[in-house]
Amino acid sequence: MDKKRLFTLLSSLSLAASLAGAAVPVHAADDDNGRDRGSDNSRDHDHDHDGHHGHRSPRVVLISLDGAKPDFIQQFIEEGVLPRDGGLARLSRHGAIAIQNITASPSLTAVSHIEIATGSTSVHNDIPSNTFQAIVGASTSSISGFAAPIGGYLESPLGPTSQPTALPLWVQLRQHGKKVATATWPGGDGADISINGTVVQPAQPVRVTDYTVPFGAFGGIGAQGFSLTQADFAPDAAIATALQAAGHFSYSPVLATANPIETFSCASTTTATCSSNAATLDLKYAMRVAAIDTTNDNVVNYDTLVFFDATRGITAGPFAAPATGPAYVKFGGENAPFFFDGSGAKVGAAYFVSQLAPDLSVVRFARYGANYIPRNTPVLADVDDINDSIGFWRPQADFRIPERLSPGFTSFPDVEIEAMFEDMVKTFVRYQARIGERAIQNHPDADLVMVYIEQPDGSEHQFLLTDPRQGTNPKDPNSTGANQDPAKVARYASYIRFAYQTADKAVKRIMDAAGPDSNVIVVSDHGFAPFHTSVSMINILKNAGIDTSKVAIRTSGPAVNIYINLQQREQGGAVDPATYQALLAQITAAVRNAVDPNPKFNFSLDSGKIFTIVETRPAQCDAGLGQCTSKTIGQDFGDVFALMAPGYNFDGIQNPGVPRLGDAPFSAVTTALSMPNFYGAHGHDPKLPVMSATFIASGPQIRDNVTIRRMHNLDVAPTIMQILGVRPRGVDGEVLGEILR
Repeated sequence: MDKKRLFTLLSSLSLAASLAGAAVPVHAADDDNGRDRGSDNSRDHDHDHDGHHGHRSPRVVLISLDGAKPDFIQQFIEEGVLPRDGGLARLSRHGAIAIQNITASPSLTAVSHIEIATGSTSVHNDIPSNTFQAIVGASTSSISGFAAPIGGYLESPLGPTSQPTALPLWVQLRQHGKKVATATWPGGDGADISINGTVVQPAQPVRVTDYTVPFGAFGGIGAQGFSLTQADFAPDAAIATALQAAGHFSYSPVLATANPIETFSCASTTTATCSSNAATLDLKYAMRVAAIDTTNDNVVNYDTLVFFDATRGITAGPFAAPATGPAYVKFGGENAPFFFDGSGAKVGAAYFVSQLAPDLSVVRFARYGANYIPRNTPVLADVDDINDSIGFWRPQADFRIPERLSPGFTSFPDVEIEAMFEDMVKTFVRYQARIGERAIQNHPDADLVMVYIEQPDGSEHQFLLTDPRQGTNPKDPNSTGANQDPAKVARYASYIRFAYQTADKAVKRIMDAAGPDSNVIVVSDHGFAPFHTSVSMINILKNAGIDTSKVAIRTSGPAVNIYINLQQREQGGAVDPATYQALLAQITAAVRNAVDPNPKFNFSLDSGKIFTIVETRPAQCDAGLGQCTSKTIGQDFGDVFALMAPGYNFDGIQNPGVPRLGDAPFSAVTTALSMPNFYGAHGHDPKLPVMSATFIASGPQIRDNVTIRRMHNLDVAPTIMQILGVRPRGVDGEVLGEILR
């Protein structure tokens, strides 16, 4: 860590007891001279309301809509896509809005949400990317920004730091007697965070609130597509009897698959989840499908599929959550959840029917991926509360299906694949909103409720087809410009609108649950940009003559951290100091000089250079070689950290690769730029207007009709603390005094 960082103990927070001597940092705000506020620029940093004056401040409800663009919200409100009585329109009419909200660098989901929660930059909170390498880890290791130590850790000896460089606002609020609930908010997960097998951040108190629901996790079984025909079904009197006993009558003979469509296994303990081929897991499932006709029209007209485990059979219920019994899915309806009965981790999936001919000549359906809520011990009661009231973690919009990375979907028409994605958008956001409602209902006395909503991010990644340089057919370089498919462009635009409508409904539900006396703040973590080119970082380095066996490359969206495998820093580090210095200079030059030579795509670039920000770890400091930090390089940033211009993204490289129009034939060894298989990205320079996050606030302590021309997501945490009567300390952001009454 940078030895020049200033730390101070603040006795008023009494953090010594809870953090084993941890100090709350005081940051000198690195103002970029770009803060352009409204006309009222008052600040109230010195008047300390500790909340002990005989009154209770109105509640704050903070809702994050992942990837919500402020210009899209305004456009959709004006066009009536978002209804006047919806959540976002109501908030915008009566409260404060920001034209530009500059978010974290890089503008990625984990990075930005931890910045919002801490009021501190990524350099200070040490979350440099969605995926990165802890500098003390092996060069083959990675850590998720969603499960990384907030505020850093002690490198030698490896362990928790007594001087974290940032803390979530809920730590300070709870120290002042305030009650906080987090509903799937990044960092609020109740998890112990480890590096190299050593706990570097215990769950308490940094990652636990008064009501903590972690974001869901993969249950071990990915999505699967199925295509059947009439030949796969046969009459089954026993199944018909069981269905009728369960209250499901068929007006045509019940037909069922004689053999399971798939088998999988789960664990009855919480130490493992599920697998499609794990013989060691003790719970076995053999899934069959029955077809029934629910229309009394004297015509054989199968319209519903029933998915059930042959071992457990069809039971009548009623079923207490998380149990669901068989999944009954009507063609044209939404997915039906299916809980894996007995699974110790409370795992479940869902089935969706995308095509069902009345005579079963064509039957196509999907089993979405399996998921569960992590059962972290400090928050287990809250996890069980959600499982037992709302149900197991529902499948979220899965990019692997439209990109046909999951098996079984190759022959599915595009519109059916897209219908699946839209179905997951609707049902998952509704599930998340219900978690937010539950947090409010269970804790009506909560001072702060923080709710994370996954949309419209997932839809914008898949469907932000708004640039003529984007190929509407990822396999066809000629499908750009005038050759784009206009029907697909229009269809994809409708999916973006649907994502915003769905997120808006979630905001309305949560607002209604909170009531009119709550201050509601809606933010997003970043904006979005269309991209037309996938980039191979390793080929950029190889083409520059760099030995890539000595480096580790960690990319997230258009952001990259490049780590040199330095001796006495990385676990198993092999690069000596002299070679490190030479490599650092080589890599920096290669990144700075990387260009797109194709004029069909590079016309929006400065001299064709694809990287707009390139930062290098300082070579000299008291901490020693490879451990220096700066205003732009934090503890676990790469030795080189860089961001690409909009239009370029590290994700989306196809296998086999597809050259862009005008490029040379694709080579896996040398090609650095190629056609991607999806369309939207974020993680670019946060100061770009296209990366602007959303900020809308309304409530009894928020002034009406205030417009902020330019703010920072850093400002959200100190503003919330000020509303709740707690003086913000140890933050980089500023209180938005101009919006407060």
